[in-house]
Amino acid sequence: MALAQGARMSRGSSKIGVCRASAGSGGGFPGAGRPLGMGRPSNFTVHRPYFNTTSEVHAAVTDAIAPGAPTLNGGSGAAAATNGRAGFVPGRAVLEVPGWQDSLQARTAPATSSSALGPLPSRLRIFSGTSNTALAAEVASYLGTELGKIKIKRFADGEIYVQVGESIRGADVFLVQPTSPPVNDHFMELAVMIDACRRASARSITAVIPYYGYARADRKTQGRESIAAKLTANLITEAGADRVLAMDLHSGQTVGYFDIPVDHVYGESVILDYLASKRIATGELVVVSPDVGGVARARAFAKKLNDAPLAIVDKRRSAHNVSEVMNLIGDVRGKVAVLVDDMIDTAGTITNSAKVLRQEGARAVYACATHAVFSPPAVERLSSGVFEEVIVTNTISMHPSNVFPELTVLSVANLLGETIWRVHSSTSVQALRD
Repeated sequence: MALAQGARMSRGSSKIGVCRASAGSGGGFPGAGRPLGMGRPSNFTVHRPYFNTTSEVHAAVTDAIAPGAPTLNGGSGAAAATNGRAGFVPGRAVLEVPGWQDSLQARTAPATSSSALGPLPSRLRIFSGTSNTALAAEVASYLGTELGKIKIKRFADGEIYVQVGESIRGADVFLVQPTSPPVNDHFMELAVMIDACRRASARSITAVIPYYGYARADRKTQGRESIAAKLTANLITEAGADRVLAMDLHSGQTVGYFDIPVDHVYGESVILDYLASKRIATGELVVVSPDVGGVARARAFAKKLNDAPLAIVDKRRSAHNVSEVMNLIGDVRGKVAVLVDDMIDTAGTITNSAKVLRQEGARAVYACATHAVFSPPAVERLSSGVFEEVIVTNTISMHPSNVFPELTVLSVANLLGETIWRVHSSTSVQALRD
Protein backbone atom coordinates (compact mmCIF):
# COMPACT_ATOMS: atom_id res chain seq x y z
CA MET A 1 0.00 0.00 0.00
CA ALA A 2 1.51 3.26 -1.10
CA LEU A 3 1.72 6.62 0.52
CA ALA A 4 -0.96 9.12 -0.45
CA GLN A 5 0.40 12.42 -1.64
CA GLY A 6 0.23 14.90 1.18
CA ALA A 7 1.98 17.70 2.91
CA ARG A 8 3.69 16.36 6.02
CA MET A 9 4.97 18.42 8.89
CA SER A 10 8.25 16.76 9.89
CA ARG A 11 8.68 16.30 13.60
CA GLY A 12 10.72 19.06 15.13
CA SER A 13 10.88 20.92 11.84
CA SER A 14 9.18 24.03 10.59
CA LYS A 15 9.27 22.93 6.96
CA ILE A 16 6.54 21.06 5.18
CA GLY A 17 7.61 18.16 2.96
CA VAL A 18 5.68 16.25 0.34
CA CYS A 19 4.89 12.54 0.60
CA ARG A 20 4.50 10.80 -2.74
CA ALA A 21 3.52 7.25 -3.59
CA SER A 22 5.41 4.71 -5.60
CA ALA A 23 3.93 3.26 -8.78
CA GLY A 24 1.61 0.31 -8.57
CA SER A 25 -0.17 1.35 -5.42
CA GLY A 26 -2.55 -1.28 -4.19
CA GLY A 27 -4.49 0.93 -1.81
CA GLY A 28 -5.93 4.38 -1.50
CA PHE A 29 -7.54 6.00 -4.46
CA PRO A 30 -6.68 6.23 -8.18
CA GLY A 31 -4.05 8.85 -8.83
CA ALA A 32 -2.63 8.90 -5.27
CA GLY A 33 0.91 10.15 -5.12
CA ARG A 34 1.00 11.70 -8.58
CA PRO A 35 2.89 15.00 -8.78
CA LEU A 36 0.57 17.95 -9.05
CA GLY A 37 0.00 19.48 -12.46
CA MET A 38 0.16 16.19 -14.41
CA GLY A 39 -3.58 15.82 -14.81
CA ARG A 40 -5.49 12.58 -14.38
CA PRO A 41 -3.87 9.12 -14.15
CA SER A 42 -2.97 7.48 -17.44
CA ASN A 43 -4.89 4.30 -16.65
CA PHE A 44 -8.21 6.10 -17.08
CA THR A 45 -9.81 6.34 -20.52
CA VAL A 46 -12.49 9.01 -20.49
CA HIS A 47 -14.14 10.21 -23.66
CA ARG A 48 -14.50 13.94 -23.29
CA PRO A 49 -17.48 15.40 -25.14
CA TYR A 50 -16.90 18.04 -27.78
CA PHE A 51 -19.26 20.93 -27.29
CA ASN A 52 -20.55 23.51 -29.73
CA THR A 53 -20.06 21.08 -32.63
CA THR A 54 -22.39 19.71 -35.27
CA SER A 55 -22.41 16.75 -37.61
CA GLU A 56 -23.73 18.88 -40.49
CA VAL A 57 -21.36 19.21 -43.46
CA HIS A 58 -21.98 21.75 -46.24
CA ALA A 59 -20.98 20.43 -49.64
CA ALA A 60 -20.68 21.77 -53.14
CA VAL A 61 -22.51 19.63 -55.67
CA THR A 62 -21.18 19.12 -59.18
CA ASP A 63 -23.12 17.39 -61.95
CA ALA A 64 -20.08 15.79 -63.48
CA ILE A 65 -16.36 15.40 -62.99
CA ALA A 66 -14.18 16.40 -65.87
CA PRO A 67 -11.83 13.68 -67.09
CA GLY A 68 -8.40 14.03 -65.58
CA ALA A 69 -9.56 16.48 -62.91
CA PRO A 70 -8.21 15.84 -59.39
CA THR A 71 -10.71 14.28 -57.00
CA LEU A 72 -11.07 13.82 -53.26
CA ASN A 73 -9.75 10.27 -53.18
CA GLY A 74 -6.49 11.17 -54.85
CA GLY A 75 -7.38 9.81 -58.32
CA SER A 76 -8.62 11.53 -61.42
CA GLY A 77 -11.63 11.46 -63.68
CA ALA A 78 -14.84 9.46 -63.36
CA ALA A 79 -12.95 6.22 -62.66
CA ALA A 80 -11.39 7.78 -59.59
CA ALA A 81 -14.75 9.07 -58.49
CA THR A 82 -16.15 5.56 -58.47
CA ASN A 83 -13.28 4.22 -56.37
CA GLY A 84 -14.67 3.23 -53.00
CA ARG A 85 -18.20 4.41 -53.87
CA ALA A 86 -20.63 1.51 -53.98
CA GLY A 87 -23.50 1.92 -56.42
CA PHE A 88 -21.99 4.88 -58.27
CA VAL A 89 -24.06 5.91 -61.31
CA PRO A 90 -22.38 8.01 -64.02
CA GLY A 91 -23.99 11.37 -64.50
CA ARG A 92 -25.47 11.49 -60.98
CA ALA A 93 -24.50 14.47 -58.87
CA VAL A 94 -21.43 13.87 -56.71
CA LEU A 95 -20.79 15.55 -53.35
CA GLU A 96 -17.56 17.48 -53.43
CA VAL A 97 -16.52 18.78 -50.00
CA PRO A 98 -13.73 21.33 -50.30
CA GLY A 99 -11.38 21.27 -47.29
CA TRP A 100 -13.17 18.40 -45.55
CA GLN A 101 -9.95 17.20 -43.91
CA ASP A 102 -9.42 20.58 -42.25
CA SER A 103 -13.04 20.62 -41.10
CA LEU A 104 -12.71 17.14 -39.58
CA GLN A 105 -9.53 18.06 -37.74
CA ALA A 106 -11.13 21.23 -36.40
CA ARG A 107 -14.12 19.33 -35.06
CA THR A 108 -12.19 16.46 -33.46
CA ALA A 109 -9.23 18.42 -32.06
CA PRO A 110 -8.75 18.34 -28.26
CA ALA A 111 -10.09 21.29 -26.32
CA THR A 112 -6.58 22.59 -25.63
CA SER A 113 -5.42 22.69 -29.26
CA SER A 114 -5.82 25.58 -31.67
CA SER A 115 -7.75 25.27 -34.91
CA ALA A 116 -9.65 27.35 -37.41
CA LEU A 117 -12.60 27.27 -35.02
CA GLY A 118 -10.46 28.28 -32.05
CA PRO A 119 -10.03 26.31 -28.80
CA LEU A 120 -13.13 24.43 -27.76
CA PRO A 121 -14.47 25.57 -24.38
CA SER A 122 -14.37 23.23 -21.39
CA ARG A 123 -17.47 22.78 -19.29
CA LEU A 124 -15.49 21.99 -16.12
CA ARG A 125 -14.78 25.05 -13.97
CA ILE A 126 -13.27 25.12 -10.46
CA PHE A 127 -13.74 28.13 -8.20
CA SER A 128 -12.54 28.69 -4.66
CA GLY A 129 -13.88 30.70 -1.76
CA THR A 130 -11.59 32.32 0.78
CA SER A 131 -11.76 29.45 3.28
CA ASN A 132 -9.06 27.17 1.81
CA THR A 133 -7.63 28.46 -1.45
CA ALA A 134 -4.51 26.29 -1.15
CA LEU A 135 -6.55 23.08 -1.23
CA ALA A 136 -8.65 24.36 -4.14
CA ALA A 137 -5.49 25.18 -6.10
CA GLU A 138 -4.17 21.65 -5.52
CA VAL A 139 -7.46 20.18 -6.73
CA ALA A 140 -7.35 22.31 -9.88
CA SER A 141 -3.74 21.27 -10.48
CA TYR A 142 -4.68 17.59 -10.22
CA LEU A 143 -7.37 18.15 -12.84
CA GLY A 144 -4.87 19.89 -15.12
CA THR A 145 -6.63 23.24 -15.01
CA GLU A 146 -6.54 26.52 -13.11
CA LEU A 147 -8.90 28.11 -10.64
CA GLY A 148 -11.58 30.26 -12.21
CA LYS A 149 -11.62 34.01 -11.75
CA ILE A 150 -13.93 35.17 -9.00
CA LYS A 151 -14.06 38.38 -6.98
CA ILE A 152 -14.98 38.11 -3.31
CA LYS A 153 -14.91 41.06 -0.95
CA ARG A 154 -16.57 42.29 2.21
CA PHE A 155 -18.13 45.67 2.69
CA ALA A 156 -17.48 47.80 5.76
CA ASP A 157 -20.57 46.40 7.49
CA GLY A 158 -19.49 42.78 6.87
CA GLU A 159 -21.73 42.04 3.88
CA ILE A 160 -20.24 39.70 1.27
CA TYR A 161 -19.94 40.61 -2.41
CA VAL A 162 -19.25 37.98 -5.09
CA GLN A 163 -18.74 38.44 -8.83
CA VAL A 164 -17.70 35.67 -11.21
CA GLY A 165 -14.90 37.03 -13.40
CA GLU A 166 -15.48 34.90 -16.50
CA SER A 167 -18.30 33.39 -18.52
CA ILE A 168 -19.67 30.15 -17.06
CA ARG A 169 -22.78 29.91 -19.21
CA GLY A 170 -23.50 26.21 -19.73
CA ALA A 171 -20.55 25.13 -17.55
CA ASP A 172 -20.34 22.53 -14.79
CA VAL A 173 -19.18 24.63 -11.84
CA PHE A 174 -17.54 23.22 -8.72
CA LEU A 175 -17.22 25.59 -5.75
CA VAL A 176 -14.59 24.53 -3.21
CA GLN A 177 -15.41 26.05 0.17
CA PRO A 178 -15.10 24.27 3.52
CA THR A 179 -17.33 25.94 6.11
CA SER A 180 -14.56 26.08 8.70
CA PRO A 181 -14.19 28.74 11.41
CA PRO A 182 -15.47 31.40 11.19
CA VAL A 183 -18.27 29.07 10.16
CA ASN A 184 -21.01 31.64 9.62
CA ASP A 185 -18.88 33.87 7.38
CA HIS A 186 -17.66 30.99 5.23
CA PHE A 187 -21.10 29.44 4.99
CA MET A 188 -22.69 32.71 3.87
CA GLU A 189 -19.87 33.20 1.39
CA LEU A 190 -20.62 29.78 -0.10
CA ALA A 191 -24.32 30.63 -0.41
CA VAL A 192 -23.59 33.92 -2.19
CA MET A 193 -21.14 32.16 -4.53
CA ILE A 194 -23.80 29.61 -5.43
CA ASP A 195 -26.30 32.37 -6.13
CA ALA A 196 -23.82 34.26 -8.32
CA CYS A 197 -23.12 31.15 -10.39
CA ARG A 198 -26.83 30.38 -10.74
CA ARG A 199 -27.50 33.88 -12.04
CA ALA A 200 -24.55 33.50 -14.45
CA SER A 201 -26.40 30.60 -16.15
CA ALA A 202 -24.14 27.76 -15.06
CA ARG A 203 -25.45 24.43 -16.28
CA SER A 204 -24.82 22.74 -12.92
CA ILE A 205 -23.43 23.89 -9.57
CA THR A 206 -21.73 21.50 -7.16
CA ALA A 207 -20.84 22.73 -3.68
CA VAL A 208 -17.58 20.99 -2.72
CA ILE A 209 -17.55 21.14 1.09
CA PRO A 210 -14.49 19.29 2.47
CA TYR A 211 -15.56 20.26 6.01
CA TYR A 212 -19.26 20.75 6.67
CA GLY A 213 -19.93 23.05 9.59
CA TYR A 214 -23.01 22.48 11.75
CA ALA A 215 -22.80 18.75 10.96
CA ARG A 216 -22.74 17.90 14.67
CA ALA A 217 -26.16 19.51 15.16
CA ASP A 218 -27.78 16.55 13.41
CA ARG A 219 -30.40 15.52 15.98
CA LYS A 220 -32.30 16.66 19.04
CA THR A 221 -30.82 15.49 22.32
CA GLN A 222 -32.97 17.78 24.46
CA GLY A 223 -36.25 19.61 24.10
CA ARG A 224 -36.56 22.86 22.12
CA GLU A 225 -33.27 22.34 20.22
CA SER A 226 -32.70 23.15 16.58
CA ILE A 227 -31.33 20.72 14.00
CA ALA A 228 -28.92 23.11 12.32
CA ALA A 229 -27.52 20.45 9.99
CA LYS A 230 -30.90 20.22 8.27
CA LEU A 231 -31.34 24.00 8.23
CA THR A 232 -27.99 24.60 6.54
CA ALA A 233 -28.72 21.82 4.05
CA ASN A 234 -31.94 23.61 3.11
CA LEU A 235 -30.10 26.92 2.71
CA ILE A 236 -27.54 25.40 0.34
CA THR A 237 -30.32 23.84 -1.72
CA GLU A 238 -32.37 27.02 -1.87
CA ALA A 239 -29.31 29.06 -2.84
CA GLY A 240 -29.23 27.08 -6.08
CA ALA A 241 -26.80 24.17 -5.63
CA ASP A 242 -27.56 21.11 -7.77
CA ARG A 243 -25.25 18.72 -5.93
CA VAL A 244 -23.06 18.55 -2.82
CA LEU A 245 -19.69 16.84 -2.50
CA ALA A 246 -18.80 16.43 1.18
CA MET A 247 -16.02 14.63 3.01
CA ASP A 248 -16.35 12.67 6.25
CA LEU A 249 -19.63 14.04 7.53
CA HIS A 250 -20.10 13.71 11.28
CA SER A 251 -22.90 11.20 10.73
CA GLY A 252 -24.24 9.47 7.66
CA GLN A 253 -27.77 10.69 8.30
CA THR A 254 -26.73 14.20 7.27
CA VAL A 255 -26.77 13.02 3.66
CA GLY A 256 -30.52 12.56 3.99
CA TYR A 257 -31.00 16.16 5.08
CA PHE A 258 -30.33 17.37 1.53
CA ASP A 259 -33.03 17.35 -1.12
CA ILE A 260 -30.34 17.20 -3.82
CA PRO A 261 -27.77 14.47 -4.62
CA VAL A 262 -24.85 14.20 -2.17
CA ASP A 263 -21.54 12.47 -2.91
CA HIS A 264 -20.01 11.52 0.44
CA VAL A 265 -16.32 10.61 0.25
CA TYR A 266 -13.99 9.52 3.02
CA GLY A 267 -10.49 10.73 3.80
CA GLU A 268 -9.54 7.47 5.51
CA SER A 269 -7.82 6.18 2.35
CA VAL A 270 -5.22 8.95 2.61
CA ILE A 271 -4.57 8.24 6.30
CA LEU A 272 -4.50 4.47 5.75
CA ASP A 273 -1.83 4.80 3.08
CA TYR A 274 0.28 6.88 5.43
CA LEU A 275 -0.11 4.46 8.33
CA ALA A 276 0.83 1.57 6.07
CA SER A 277 4.21 3.22 5.49
CA LYS A 278 5.03 2.85 9.17
CA ARG A 279 5.15 -0.95 8.84
CA ILE A 280 3.42 -1.61 12.14
CA ALA A 281 2.87 -5.33 12.61
CA THR A 282 -0.78 -6.35 12.48
CA GLY A 283 -0.61 -8.12 15.82
CA GLU A 284 0.74 -4.99 17.50
CA LEU A 285 -1.97 -2.64 16.24
CA VAL A 286 -5.36 -1.86 17.77
CA VAL A 287 -7.87 0.67 16.44
CA VAL A 288 -9.69 2.66 19.11
CA SER A 289 -12.94 4.60 18.87
CA PRO A 290 -12.96 7.57 21.27
CA ASP A 291 -16.73 7.20 21.81
CA VAL A 292 -19.58 4.82 21.09
CA GLY A 293 -20.87 7.00 18.28
CA GLY A 294 -17.69 6.46 16.27
CA VAL A 295 -17.67 2.66 16.46
CA ALA A 296 -18.85 2.16 12.87
CA ARG A 297 -16.13 4.50 11.59
CA ALA A 298 -13.43 2.79 13.66
CA ARG A 299 -14.62 -0.69 12.63
CA ALA A 300 -14.40 0.21 8.93
CA PHE A 301 -10.94 1.68 9.54
CA ALA A 302 -9.79 -1.47 11.37
CA LYS A 303 -11.11 -3.73 8.61
CA LYS A 304 -8.85 -2.01 6.09
CA LEU A 305 -5.87 -2.53 8.43
CA ASN A 306 -6.01 -6.31 7.98
CA ASP A 307 -8.92 -6.65 10.40
CA ALA A 308 -7.04 -5.12 13.32
CA PRO A 309 -8.69 -5.54 16.74
CA LEU A 310 -11.05 -2.85 17.98
CA ALA A 311 -11.30 -1.08 21.32
CA ILE A 312 -13.91 1.44 22.49
CA VAL A 313 -13.65 4.27 25.00
CA ASP A 314 -16.87 4.84 26.93
CA LYS A 315 -17.36 8.60 27.14
CA ARG A 316 -19.86 10.74 28.98
CA ARG A 317 -20.42 14.35 27.88
CA SER A 318 -21.58 16.70 30.64
CA ALA A 319 -21.73 19.80 28.38
CA HIS A 320 -20.81 20.93 24.88
CA ASN A 321 -17.05 20.51 24.26
CA VAL A 322 -16.71 18.87 27.69
CA SER A 323 -16.23 15.10 27.95
CA GLU A 324 -15.26 12.64 30.66
CA VAL A 325 -13.92 9.12 30.06
CA MET A 326 -15.54 6.38 32.14
CA ASN A 327 -13.93 3.11 31.05
CA LEU A 328 -12.22 1.22 28.22
CA ILE A 329 -13.65 -1.74 26.34
CA GLY A 330 -10.92 -3.90 24.79
CA ASP A 331 -7.26 -4.79 25.32
CA VAL A 332 -4.50 -2.31 24.41
CA ARG A 333 -1.67 -3.45 26.68
CA GLY A 334 1.67 -3.48 24.86
CA LYS A 335 0.08 -2.43 21.56
CA VAL A 336 0.12 0.58 19.28
CA ALA A 337 -3.26 2.30 19.69
CA VAL A 338 -4.68 4.31 16.79
CA LEU A 339 -7.49 6.67 17.81
CA VAL A 340 -9.82 7.38 14.89
CA ASP A 341 -12.32 10.24 14.72
CA ASP A 342 -13.85 12.46 12.06
CA MET A 343 -12.62 15.73 13.61
CA ILE A 344 -10.57 17.24 16.41
CA ASP A 345 -12.14 20.38 17.86
CA THR A 346 -10.95 21.25 21.36
CA ALA A 347 -9.21 17.84 21.58
CA GLY A 348 -10.77 17.10 24.96
CA THR A 349 -12.29 13.76 23.95
CA ILE A 350 -9.30 12.40 22.07
CA THR A 351 -6.77 13.58 24.68
CA ASN A 352 -8.70 12.04 27.59
CA SER A 353 -8.98 8.82 25.59
CA ALA A 354 -5.24 8.81 24.95
CA LYS A 355 -4.51 9.21 28.65
CA VAL A 356 -6.69 6.20 29.45
CA LEU A 357 -4.94 4.17 26.77
CA ARG A 358 -1.56 5.06 28.28
CA GLN A 359 -2.79 4.05 31.72
CA GLU A 360 -3.99 0.73 30.32
CA GLY A 361 -0.51 -0.04 28.98
CA ALA A 362 -0.58 1.11 25.32
CA ARG A 363 2.95 1.29 23.96
CA ALA A 364 2.22 4.26 21.67
CA VAL A 365 -0.86 6.30 20.80
CA TYR A 366 -1.59 7.83 17.39
CA ALA A 367 -4.46 10.25 16.77
CA CYS A 368 -6.07 10.22 13.31
CA ALA A 369 -8.78 12.62 12.18
CA THR A 370 -9.89 14.09 8.87
CA HIS A 371 -10.83 17.59 10.04
CA ALA A 372 -8.41 19.64 12.14
CA VAL A 373 -10.70 22.30 13.63
CA PHE A 374 -8.26 22.95 16.50
CA SER A 375 -10.27 25.31 18.67
CA PRO A 376 -8.37 26.46 21.78
CA PRO A 377 -6.94 24.78 23.81
CA ALA A 378 -6.54 21.94 21.26
CA VAL A 379 -2.90 22.62 20.38
CA GLU A 380 -1.82 22.64 24.03
CA ARG A 381 -3.57 19.33 24.67
CA LEU A 382 -2.30 17.60 21.54
CA SER A 383 1.30 18.71 22.09
CA SER A 384 1.37 17.68 25.75
CA GLY A 385 3.35 14.51 24.97
CA VAL A 386 0.56 11.96 25.25
CA PHE A 387 0.53 11.33 21.47
CA GLU A 388 3.26 9.77 19.39
CA GLU A 389 1.84 11.52 16.33
CA VAL A 390 -1.29 13.48 15.37
CA ILE A 391 -2.35 12.78 11.77
CA VAL A 392 -4.89 15.06 10.06
CA THR A 393 -5.74 16.22 6.54
CA ASN A 394 -5.89 19.63 4.94
CA THR A 395 -9.69 19.89 4.58
CA ILE A 396 -9.33 22.93 6.85
CA SER A 397 -6.61 25.49 6.26
CA MET A 398 -3.92 25.11 8.92
CA HIS A 399 -2.93 28.32 10.65
CA PRO A 400 0.81 28.53 11.43
CA SER A 401 0.05 29.01 15.13
CA ASN A 402 -1.61 25.57 15.19
CA VAL A 403 1.47 23.70 14.00
CA PHE A 404 3.40 21.62 16.56
CA PRO A 405 6.14 18.95 16.29
CA GLU A 406 3.85 15.91 16.54
CA LEU A 407 1.53 17.13 13.76
CA THR A 408 1.37 15.51 10.32
CA VAL A 409 -0.86 17.04 7.64
CA LEU A 410 -1.84 14.94 4.60
CA SER A 411 -3.40 16.33 1.43
CA VAL A 412 -6.79 15.15 0.15
CA ALA A 413 -6.51 17.15 -3.07
CA ASN A 414 -6.08 14.07 -5.28
CA LEU A 415 -9.08 12.37 -3.71
CA LEU A 416 -11.30 15.43 -4.17
CA GLY A 417 -9.97 16.01 -7.68
CA GLU A 418 -10.69 12.45 -8.75
CA THR A 419 -14.18 12.64 -7.27
CA ILE A 420 -14.87 15.91 -9.08
CA TRP A 421 -13.76 14.40 -12.36
CA ARG A 422 -15.99 11.37 -11.85
CA VAL A 423 -18.98 13.57 -11.07
CA HIS A 424 -18.26 15.71 -14.13
CA SER A 425 -17.85 12.68 -16.42
CA SER A 426 -20.81 10.79 -14.87
CA THR A 427 -18.76 7.81 -13.71
CA SER A 428 -18.89 5.90 -10.44
CA VAL A 429 -17.82 7.65 -7.23
CA GLN A 430 -18.48 4.59 -5.08
CA ALA A 431 -15.70 2.78 -6.93
CA LEU A 432 -13.20 5.01 -5.11
CA ARG A 433 -14.23 3.38 -1.83
CA ASP A 434 -14.74 -0.18 -3.12
